[in-house]
Amino acid sequence: MPKQGTKNPFNLVVIVAALGYFVDIYDLQLFNVVSKSSIRGIGITDPAVVDRYDYLLFLWQMSGMLVGGLLWGILGDQKGRKSVLFGSILLYSLANVANAFVTDLTQYSIVRFIAGVGLAGELGAAITLVSEIMHREHRGYGTMLIVTMGALGAVAAALISNNPFHFFGMEPWQIAYLIGGGLGLLLLFLRVGTYESGMFDQLKKKKEIRKGNFFMLFTDATRFRRYLACILIGLPVWFCIGILIKFSEKFAGITGVVGEVKVGFAIMYAYIGLSVGDLLSGLLSQFFRSRKKVVVAYLLFTIVLVAVFLFAKGLTASHYYFMCFLLGCATGYWALFVTIASEQFGTNIRATVTTTVPNFVRGAVVPITLGFKTLEISIGAVQSAVVVGLACIGLAIAATLSIKETFSKDLDYLEVS
Repeated sequence: MPKQGTKNPFNLVVIVAALGYFVDIYDLQLFNVVSKSSIRGIGITDPAVVDRYDYLLFLWQMSGMLVGGLLWGILGDQKGRKSVLFGSILLYSLANVANAFVTDLTQYSIVRFIAGVGLAGELGAAITLVSEIMHREHRGYGTMLIVTMGALGAVAAALISNNPFHFFGMEPWQIAYLIGGGLGLLLLFLRVGTYESGMFDQLKKKKEIRKGNFFMLFTDATRFRRYLACILIGLPVWFCIGILIKFSEKFAGITGVVGEVKVGFAIMYAYIGLSVGDLLSGLLSQFFRSRKKVVVAYLLFTIVLVAVFLFAKGLTASHYYFMCFLLGCATGYWALFVTIASEQFGTNIRATVTTTVPNFVRGAVVPITLGFKTLEISIGAVQSAVVVGLACIGLAIAATLSIKETFSKDLDYLEVS
């Protein structure tokens, strides 16, 4: 690796990180697609119980991600980015395999929690590692490839979960989980040939420096404001995915969409859009040499599309899926969002921040959903989505404007207590 970092985004480390995130998103969205059919597949037939555990299992998974985000982040700063990258891939791959064989709701809950812990580590470790091994003028290309590839994992989940096959008497949802686990385990063979961040190798030699100290983020007001801003920037992504796309069938019925809308296909088209958006946002940030300008532009575009999505009348199902695609494009700044978080902090807590921030944003879908559901009772689904959406987007714009530009920032520095 060149002393100043590689300029080639197609090196083995980036490729492995991108494939790992592909399987990560595959599993994350596979559960959303097959949750109800898999619950019925283990013998639960009461629709009320199916609906209840569809949400409860999601909460178990998100709880695992919150725990895993903190755990993997600290380990990433203490033990290394590469170790966490492959450790997280191993854990969520084994959980995927186990998920194909659950026979009751207790087992399912435990497996989704473990899967959540594993899923929490891959992206943060990948972005931290790639940010530190690439040349500072070109690292945006590397992180762009990771997230662009990852978003396609949701597309694969939607397509594979609809397979008509029944190998060895197994249901399609079981086969889909096994495929995800198998792909992750295959990635472990690529561990040979990847290398650790040089910045972390230098950090290991400094025994006196505190590494992975999560509480450092709260002991300094300026540092805490930076951390909070990084989290707020990502809220609109999970508002669009967790509310608009997750409940797309509901909104389609309210706006009078002509034809049947299926959540699985809405997720698929949204994630195709996310992949396109992430690719474009990465290229734009390199062209304009700015992360902040591109994120603000995407957020303004999101406001327009949310309004069209919620208030356009008489669309066909095809038009509606195209709107899901455009919403994905508008919120396709996930790569920039996580890269910004990585670039805001020193090497000794960079992995902690880069791993916890996206998982806190994912976890924020729980209060976002609760807020939406609470307001829906009194003002209706569309008005509730408007209120919650504007709050998320407004906070994200304010947070983006509050932080410093980090394009081409030298990352070889430390945070001091």
